[in-house]
Amino acid sequence: MSAKPVALITGAARGIGRATALEFARRGYNLGLLDVLSDELQATSRDATELGAECLAELCDLNSLEAAQASLQQVAQHFGRLDVLVNNAAWREIKTMREISVESWERTLRICLTTPAFLARWAAEVMEPQGSGVIINVCSIMSRRGGGVAAAYPAVKGGIDSLTYELATLYGRSGIRVLAISPGAIDTELSGDYPSGDGQSVEDQLREWSTSEIPLGRWGEPAEIARVIAMLSSEDASYMTGTNVTVDGGWSQGHFPRNLLKRMKPDQF
Repeated sequence: MSAKPVALITGAARGIGRATALEFARRGYNLGLLDVLSDELQATSRDATELGAECLAELCDLNSLEAAQASLQQVAQHFGRLDVLVNNAAWREIKTMREISVESWERTLRICLTTPAFLARWAAEVMEPQGSGVIINVCSIMSRRGGGVAAAYPAVKGGIDSLTYELATLYGRSGIRVLAISPGAIDTELSGDYPSGDGQSVEDQLREWSTSEIPLGRWGEPAEIARVIAMLSSEDASYMTGTNVTVDGGWSQGHFPRNLLKRMKPDQF
């Protein structure tokens, strides 16, 4: 059995997943890493190993429940324990409800909600005999802010948010804490693929608009989300379960964009 705690992270090749893997490595964890991007997954594994973690990197398409279960079991058997599950992996298309296919809807549902739900179940089967464990579900402020352009993604993020409360109630007396984190605008690959009608990216316009609405005046970095995930998984959050922590630079609670505030109160903004 691993003497160190063990964290299993999905979507570990890039963005928040990669940053979370490196943060857990710095904090003394061994790691199970899941993704479909082979080269980038191996790069995360190498970098985490250099930080002192033993890593088991598993190529895994979360569209397959069977593959997901096999990967989790492989990690648990290899290390002899599982202390943290981070359901981070995501997939979606920028398709409105008018145009999304059933196949795209169901793939988003499987990768972002169904498989995370069952990964939580299978992780809990390892954690319950230990008497402890933490499950972190990566949600999104998009579940509470209608954009109109990606019907399936906010729906599944709202679903996994609600699932968090259900699992926290179910597993609490077994010593398992279940939490969600809702990032806002974070500088990842998934945030840069919004096309215009002519196929061009509108990332620059999106960044300019959103930055004007965020009180902290910038997008977040994956490492900033990773540090909150690691904190929620630690004893510093030992009395936290069944809640969703928003990490969005204040965007959700803002009301006026910066340029309007400057017009209204130029001496204060």
